Amino acid sequence: MMKLNKFFSEKGARKDDTFVLNDEPYSFGLQFAERGRLPRVVGLGCAYLPIASELVAQPVGGGWWLLLLLWSFVWPHLAWQMALKAPDPQLAELFNLKFDALLAGIWMAVIGFNILPSIALGMMISINTLGLGGLRLFGTGVVLVATSSLVMWQLGNFPLNFHTAMLTLWMTLPALLIYPLLFAWVSYRTAQTLEQHRQRLQVLSMRDGMTGVYNRVHWEYLLRNAFEACRREKTEATLLLIDIDHFKTINDTWGHDVGDEAIIVVTRLLQLTLRGTDIIGRFGGDEFAVIMSGTSPEQAIAAIERVHARLEVFRLPAFPQLLLRVSVGAAPLTNSMSHYREWLKSADLALYKAKKAGRNRTEVAA
Repeated sequence: MMKLNKFFSEKGARKDDTFVLNDEPYSFGLQFAERGRLPRVVGLGCAYLPIASELVAQPVGGGWWLLLLLWSFVWPHLAWQMALKAPDPQLAELFNLKFDALLAGIWMAVIGFNILPSIALGMMISINTLGLGGLRLFGTGVVLVATSSLVMWQLGNFPLNFHTAMLTLWMTLPALLIYPLLFAWVSYRTAQTLEQHRQRLQVLSMRDGMTGVYNRVHWEYLLRNAFEACRREKTEATLLLIDIDHFKTINDTWGHDVGDEAIIVVTRLLQLTLRGTDIIGRFGGDEFAVIMSGTSPEQAIAAIERVHARLEVFRLPAFPQLLLRVSVGAAPLTNSMSHYREWLKSADLALYKAKKAGRNRTEVAA
């Protein structure tokens, strides 16, 4: 009993049994933008080197150098701030990716379509658009790169330069080697996050959000399996249905918050008192169900009597005057039962009998 009191005195104990998934569009959009943040910072930083090595050999004005510095080292952080502050971060990041493609095409024209740096720029844009936006965004990126490069080449009258100097070759290697590995690592982290979400969703599909025990749908699935296994192996088993006495009165008198605490108390008490192999489920509202495989009715009654005894001395810390009591219906598995629902019906009738006999008691199905 001290363990139960200690549990409810710990602030936020209930949070351990719930999983909260933020499903707001803004949150998902921000995660989408976050995936492109690091690749853009590193990728454009690496792209600065080969472009700068080509600009050194060309008679370009200082404006182009300023634009290169802004694009390589300021734009990645500005793009992140734009996505962060936008009402729809995903839409903002899609715009950022298209802008990346547009500028990459411009730089290809400025350096005269030098083969190796152009390949590096095209590779980075292709990886980003295909990896973040799929084939549709990839196609849009290709069109933007091709269009912007041809338009800029015509307007700027930049000379074609298909020869890659040794300096440019070495300056391009970081982009060719580091960027694909970085994007692969980001993709791996994203896959891990998705797997964690999948596992959490799986837990949510099986567990009751308030108590953490099995919900009714999954508990009935386990009941069916236990029923078939016990019949096949000719193993004793007992089914318990448990109802909090006068639960509606608790809600009406003390409030629904206290009613929720009462449900948590009974859940934790069952977990502390029963065996780890006993399968506890929240059957609905204030009703619980327990599958006790390998347990005779006498053993099940002895276990649930310990629950009754603990409730006799337990008090909610904030409401010591509130007395919690439960009614229990117990049903042993018999050879005459051909379906698990017959077992469940038998326990339900025993629970009704316990309520009709005055509550705060355990009745066994005839």
